[in-house]
Amino acid sequence: MSFSAILAELANQSGFAKIFAGDWQSAVMLLISFVLLYLAIVKKFEPLLLLPIAFGMFLSNLPDGGTFAYFYELEHWYDAGVIGVMYAGVKSSLFPCMMFLAVGAMTDFGPLMANPISLLLGAAAQMGIYCAFVFANATGLFTPQQAAAIGIIGGADGPTAIYVANNLAPELVAPIAVAAYSYMALIPLIQPPIMRALTTKKERVIKMSQLRKVSKTEKVIFPIFVAAFCSLLLPSVAPLLGMLMLGNLLRECGVVDRLSDVVQNALCNICTIMLGLSVGATAKGDVFLRVQTLAIIAMGLAAFCFSTVGGLLFGKLLCLVTGGKINPLIGSAGVSAVPMAARVAQNEGAKWNKTNFLLMHAMGPNVAGVIGSAVAAGFFMAVFA
Repeated sequence: MSFSAILAELANQSGFAKIFAGDWQSAVMLLISFVLLYLAIVKKFEPLLLLPIAFGMFLSNLPDGGTFAYFYELEHWYDAGVIGVMYAGVKSSLFPCMMFLAVGAMTDFGPLMANPISLLLGAAAQMGIYCAFVFANATGLFTPQQAAAIGIIGGADGPTAIYVANNLAPELVAPIAVAAYSYMALIPLIQPPIMRALTTKKERVIKMSQLRKVSKTEKVIFPIFVAAFCSLLLPSVAPLLGMLMLGNLLRECGVVDRLSDVVQNALCNICTIMLGLSVGATAKGDVFLRVQTLAIIAMGLAAFCFSTVGGLLFGKLLCLVTGGKINPLIGSAGVSAVPMAARVAQNEGAKWNKTNFLLMHAMGPNVAGVIGSAVAAGFFMAVFA
């Protein structure tokens, strides 16, 4: 074989040839991955989450890249590619549960215990879950189980969304995971316009009083009580909430600092990389660019917006009832993206009143939202499993 023939054969087998030959789906997904990389690197929209998702999407859509295939569709699991093997942690719900363990270890439930009314804000911010479920069910495109899995996107909780999808609609894990994590990462872009539209300047400048100090005894008892109560009420959610509360107990008990440090740092970082790459890699052009998938993405965005609206409206109600003692902006933090949503509430409040410090007040609804979305997931699984 001549040298020119070898070059021609290499050119025909390259990914460039396949894209130019009409593999438009891969080309579109590569462009989308570049946009997400731009948002992560240049705009700094939650880069720890968005960057691995975008790069996983980029790698899996390179024609014949060989980095990702569904391991359960192959004769040998080790032929799935490096990211395909990682995906086993998503499919088995291992990574979602480990992420909840890490989130629990990094979360201070003190603001929630100091201001129990935060539970109501966290519950109100789950409105999008039920709105999306009703709408998805009404379209006729999805079964009730699939509609329930889609609805959980409204909680802005990626691990919970994956967990529910694995149990109720495993065929939709890929688009649901991508939608949930993408919207979590884009919170700084999505929430502020809604916050400004639904609140007045007078409400946004409200300064809230300092929270009471929560004792160590309360902080130790709280995760044990919540894990026991919620698991007995909704056993199907025990793996998620159990890991969340174990992580928090490691943090608060004060006798296993080494374990708490590992969970908060090493374990969290490892799971973030693997989960982000795996979730992004599922967004392959031939699967992702379908009417059903695009409908899930659209309904996920609507669910997220409705959840933000629900928290803000209930925050306005509490502001009215308490005579202006509660800033409605903290209601937007009721979605369970910890601590992203709380930081957005803090930043938005500081724009209108530089002396305003809403972060700790917003953390109450924020961590309540984590529990609220997990409870909603348990309810759906109890009804539709």
